[in-house]
Amino acid sequence: MNKLLHRVVLFLLIFNFSNLAFSQKEEPQQLVQILESLEKRYEVKFSFETKTILNIELYPLKENLTLEEALEHLRATTNLNFEVLSRRFIAITPSDKTVHRLEEVVVNNYLSKGISKTNNGTVTVDANAFDILPGLIEPDVLQIVQNLPGVVSVDERISNINIRGGTNDENLILYEGIRMYQSGHFFGLISAFNPYLSDDIRISKNGTSALFGNGVSGIISIKNTDELDNKFSAGIGTNLLSLDGYAKVPLSKKTEIQLSLRRSFTDILVSKTYDAYFDRIFRDSELNTANDVNSLLALDERFLFYDANAKFLYDINDTSKLRISLLNIYNSLDYNQVFANSDNNIQETKSALNQVSFGASATYYKTFENDIKTSAQMYYSNYDLDAQNNDITNNQLLIQENKVEDYGLRFDIKKAIDNDIEVRGGYQFNEVGVTNFEDVSNPDFTSLVKEIVRTHAIFGETERYSKSHNTYIRLGARISYFEKLKELVLEPRFAFNQKISDHIRLEVLGELKSQTISQVIDLQQDFFGIEKRRWQLSNLESVPLVKSQQISLGLSYNQNNLFVSLEGYYKNVEGITAQSQGFQNQFQFVNDIGAYTVTGLDFLINKRFNNFSTWLSYTLSNNDYKFSTINEGSSFTSSLDLTHVANASLTYSLNNFKIGLGLNWHSGRAYTKPLDNQDHSNSTIEYQNPNSSRLSDYFRADLSAIYKFQLSKGIKAEAGASIWNMFNQNNILNRYYTLDSDDNIIEIDNRSLKFTPNLSFRVNF
Repeated sequence: MNKLLHRVVLFLLIFNFSNLAFSQKEEPQQLVQILESLEKRYEVKFSFETKTILNIELYPLKENLTLEEALEHLRATTNLNFEVLSRRFIAITPSDKTVHRLEEVVVNNYLSKGISKTNNGTVTVDANAFDILPGLIEPDVLQIVQNLPGVVSVDERISNINIRGGTNDENLILYEGIRMYQSGHFFGLISAFNPYLSDDIRISKNGTSALFGNGVSGIISIKNTDELDNKFSAGIGTNLLSLDGYAKVPLSKKTEIQLSLRRSFTDILVSKTYDAYFDRIFRDSELNTANDVNSLLALDERFLFYDANAKFLYDINDTSKLRISLLNIYNSLDYNQVFANSDNNIQETKSALNQVSFGASATYYKTFENDIKTSAQMYYSNYDLDAQNNDITNNQLLIQENKVEDYGLRFDIKKAIDNDIEVRGGYQFNEVGVTNFEDVSNPDFTSLVKEIVRTHAIFGETERYSKSHNTYIRLGARISYFEKLKELVLEPRFAFNQKISDHIRLEVLGELKSQTISQVIDLQQDFFGIEKRRWQLSNLESVPLVKSQQISLGLSYNQNNLFVSLEGYYKNVEGITAQSQGFQNQFQFVNDIGAYTVTGLDFLINKRFNNFSTWLSYTLSNNDYKFSTINEGSSFTSSLDLTHVANASLTYSLNNFKIGLGLNWHSGRAYTKPLDNQDHSNSTIEYQNPNSSRLSDYFRADLSAIYKFQLSKGIKAEAGASIWNMFNQNNILNRYYTLDSDDNIIEIDNRSLKFTPNLSFRVNF
C-alpha cells in the first residue's frame, strides 16, 4: 500500500510541475490577488464578502495608476461598487447592494481560500469559495471547523466536536435559525448538512453576539443563499458513499426555490470507504460483542442515510421579503444476527436503530423608514432516536427512545445610527420538550419521562467604530428567564478589536452564557453502544442550569501574505453532571454536579507564496474537573483534556488543479487504569486515581486532490480524491475496562478510522 501511495504522490507532483512550465506567460489574475497588491501599493484596506469577488478575473493593473484611477478601472471592469469610507478603508459591494460597514474581514485566507476572520472574532466560511483542505474533497463545514485552533474531536466524530475543552452538547448548531440536535450521518462520521447551497457559515469560540443563547461553548450557524439569483443553476455529484444533487430554480422575478438531496447507496453497494466507516462505528458496539462468545452463522445488515432541504425565497417588494426553510435528516440501521451459543443452540436477534430530524423555519424581513430593519421568525425542530432489539431465542424485546421537540419564536430589530454605529435588540421565546422512553420484556420494565422547559429572553447590543476605524467594539447583553427553574440570568458579552499598527491587531473577547439542555450517558450500552448519548433538560433536582464564563486576549500580525496569531483564554463551565461526561471508570454510574476549568493558548501561523499555502496551528491547554463529592471534591484531569494539539497543512494550486497534505497530532487522552491488586469477591473493578494515565499520542496524515475542468459550454466538472489516515496509523481514541463471565478484566480500546480512501465527481451547470 505504501508503494502505491508513493507512486500516486509522485505522479501528482510530476503532473503539477510539468504544468508549471507552461504557465510563465502573464495571465488574468483573481480579483482577490489584485486587491492584495493594491492594499500594499496604496496602503489601504478593502472590506468585502468573499462571495462578492468570487471567480472574478482581470489582468493586473498598471503600476503608474493613482488610487482613484485604479478604483475607476475596477468599477468599470467588475461591475462592483468601490466606496471610499475613509482615507484607508474601501468597501466593495455588488452594484445593487448597500454597504454594511460594521463587520470587517481582517484576514481573508485564514486557513484556506473561502475561510475568513472578522473584527468581531467570528470565523466565516464561504462554501462556494472554498479551496481545499487536506483529507477533504467537499466543503464539509463540520470537518472544516476542526482545523481551527482550539477545536478538535477527541473521537474523530463530527457529532462530538469539542471547542476549548467542552462537550459537543455545549455547542449551539443552527441551520437557517433552527437548533439542530443531530448533526451527523453514519452516527457522527459525516456532516448531515449539504454544503453546496450553504452561503453564510459562521463559527464563534468566544465573544458571541447577544442574539444567540442556550450554548455555553461554541456557535456554528449555517444559512443557505438568501438572495435571489434570477437564474437556474444546479449540480449533481457522487462519492464512494452517497449521491447528491442541488438546484436553484427561479419561479418568477420575485420568487425562487432552492432544493438539495443526498442519499447513500450503502444499502446497495459496499465500498472500501463504507467498510472503514462501518468498522469504526460497530467494532466495539453491543452488536458485535456477542460474537466474542458465540459462533456467528449469519449476518444481515442494511444501513442507509439521506438528507433533504428546501428553501423558498419571496421578495414581496423593495422593503419586505419572506424566507421558508425545511430540513429532513434520516439514518436507518437494520442489523440481524443468527449465531450458535456454547450449547450449540441457534439464536437470533433482530435490531433496528433509527435517527430522524426534521426542522422548519419561516422568517419575515421588513425595512421601515430611517433604515430600521426588523425580522420575525418561527421555527420548529424535532429529533427522534429510537432502537429496537428483538432477541427471539430469549423472548426478550428492548425498546429505547429519545425525543426532542423545540418550538421557537424570535423578533429582531436593528438601526444604523450612522456609518460607524449600529444598535440591535429583540425578544426570543422557545419551548423544549424531551421524552425518554424505555421498555423491556421478560422481565417487564417500562420507563417514560417527559420534561419541558420554556425560556423567555430579551437581548440588545451595539457595535461601533472609532472615526479612524482603528477601534471596533461590540457591547451586548442577554437576559433570560427560565420558567421551570424560576431563574433569571444576565449574560453580558463583548468584542474589542484595536489596530495597533498597520499590521498588528489586539483582540479581547468575553462572554457569559447558559443552557438548559445537555446530553447524558446512563449506561455504556445505550442504543447498543452505537449512539450512547441522550438529551435531557435541566430541572430543580439532579440536572442544574449550565453556566459558563470565558475571556480571551489575542494578538495578530498580518503582512505580505504572512499571518500570525496568538490567543490566550480562560474558560469555566459550572453545572455539569458526571453522567454527561461519559466516565468509564469508578464514576460510570455515579451522578454528581461539578464544573470544569480550561486555560489555554491558541497559536496559528499561515504563509502564502506563489501557488503554495501552508499553515501550522498549535493549542496548549489544561482542562480539569471539580465535582462536589467525586474524587472527594478534589480536582482531576478532564476526560476531554488534550494537553497538546497541533495541525499542519501544505496546499498547492496550479490553474484548476489543487492538492493538499495535512498532519494531525495530539497528546494522548486521559483514562483510568484498574488497580494491580483486585478484590475478586465483589465482582467490580477497582481503579487507580481518576484519569491518571494517558493513551499514546495520536497521529494522522491526510491527502486530497481536486481537479476542475470544463465539460462543455456552461457545464463545469470537478474530480476529487482523498485519503484519510494515509499511513494507516492504529490510533487509540479511548480505553476502558469490563469484566467477563469469569470476572476477569478485559481491556477495550476504541480505535480511530483506519486507512480510508474516497473519490468524488461533480457536475455543475
